[in-house]
Amino acid sequence: MSEMLDYNEKYRQRTKKFAVNIIVFYAKHCKQTEELRVIGKQLLRSGTSVAANFRAVTRGRSAAERFSKMCIVVEEIDETQFWFELIEEASLLEKSIYEDIKKEIDELVKIFTASKANMKR
Repeated sequence: MSEMLDYNEKYRQRTKKFAVNIIVFYAKHCKQTEELRVIGKQLLRSGTSVAANFRAVTRGRSAAERFSKMCIVVEEIDETQFWFELIEEASLLEKSIYEDIKKEIDELVKIFTASKANMKR
């Protein structure tokens, strides 16, 4: 039980920090062009949703509810990854600007995908 509480607290904090980083990224970099504004708003929604939905995972009343919320977390972090892929492939910003956030996204995708798989078992 203690391991689960540690996991929950660790990722509640990590996803909240991630959401703040997404907000700051959006505020600093996503108002330069119309393309960045459109993608940036999507990025802002999905990136902050990761933290909100992970918080819901930790508050779930049943295993089924927690699993359902974890599915949403995986979906939202994957969508966030998609928006950064578009920014990169369309060369809308220098990669050095978002490299650290992209690394964090890649890690979170792996972590939450594995967590979802473990919950399903």
